[in-house]
Amino acid sequence: MADAAIDTVTSVPVAVVGAGPAGLMLAHLLGRLGIETVVVDTRTRHEIETTQRAGILEADVARDLVETGVSDRILREGHEHEGVELRFDGGAHRIDFKELVDASVWLYPQTDVFVDLADARERDGGTVLFGVSDTEVLDVTTTAPRVRCTAADGTRHEIRARYVVGADGSRSMCRDLVPEHRRVRYGKEYPFAWFGILAEAPMSAPELVYAHSEHGFALISQRTETVQRMYFQCDPDESVDAWPDDRVWETLQARVAGRDGFRLKEGAVLEKTVLRFRSFVQEPMRWGSLALAGDAAHTVPPTGARGLNLALHDVKVLADVLRRALGAEGDTALDDYQPRALRRVWRAQNFSFWMTQLLHTAPGGTAYDLRRQLGELDNVVGTRAGRGYLAEQYTGWPTRAQH
Repeated sequence: MADAAIDTVTSVPVAVVGAGPAGLMLAHLLGRLGIETVVVDTRTRHEIETTQRAGILEADVARDLVETGVSDRILREGHEHEGVELRFDGGAHRIDFKELVDASVWLYPQTDVFVDLADARERDGGTVLFGVSDTEVLDVTTTAPRVRCTAADGTRHEIRARYVVGADGSRSMCRDLVPEHRRVRYGKEYPFAWFGILAEAPMSAPELVYAHSEHGFALISQRTETVQRMYFQCDPDESVDAWPDDRVWETLQARVAGRDGFRLKEGAVLEKTVLRFRSFVQEPMRWGSLALAGDAAHTVPPTGARGLNLALHDVKVLADVLRRALGAEGDTALDDYQPRALRRVWRAQNFSFWMTQLLHTAPGGTAYDLRRQLGELDNVVGTRAGRGYLAEQYTGWPTRAQH
């Protein structure tokens, strides 16, 4: 499309590719600093806000949504969780975040975070182009990068910027703009996936329940008072068609069963999905006038609930760095972005890997592997140091303590 006629040309300090939570939060934070942006996304707003995604937010992230003026809806409709429950070897063990590290997390779906941010951008007069096609990002090694795209109405747009941010998710086009010989990609594929359901049922527990059993892992999460989200470990190639509702509930009940007689409250299954996951990091996160944020630069397994939090931390750092780069410091300010962001990224990679191997049953695992795993779980819940480590990692690392 490089030779297609351009209908409109817009000049802004920052162009953002990707209108998920990371891209919209960056635009919101920059807007508060008086820095104009244009955000583009190939998906329509309806497509994004009807893709159901779970979400556990660190207290810092929840606070940022409220204090930066996005919305206070999380305080009205979210659920503050002061701990989680680990179930294994037939018993239940609560990790009390408040008692251990004086912190909490918020259960608030990523879909709702997106809606709040999209509404805030509309309210504040920000420019977001949903449903674009033929997106191109050009000249990122110069001081005048451009983004070209075709809008939903067929008009061709060119956005001229000083900086471009690639926040275009795990299938990022922007990450490929870093030359192959100048980038390093770290990754790990996992030999299992999550079978996820959305069920019309009452809450089975007030907080998240992580269950380990000889049959495999399960996670019991909440959505609303009447709709719940639950997952269990499965083969990555599993077909949802092979899982009628009765089999789903039988599997989930077996994996959370214990001496306390705990049982899930069942109901109609509204949605079934198989969620593959992997660990991934690309370095560098900045190339010329391009910066990568969120899933475009890194992904983690969902076990530790780090993904959305990492993305929103990236753009919090990036907003500060771009403010300085557009001011007196110039390009040198961008040198701060990667080290500040990557420190948390690799901490989260480690925690997510640890939680995943702690709770899942590896294919081909032996009786020794299972017993060793139970010993590790006992070390976690049976010592204050173990409980404190999980609590501190799960609730995140407060930004104010980092910088």
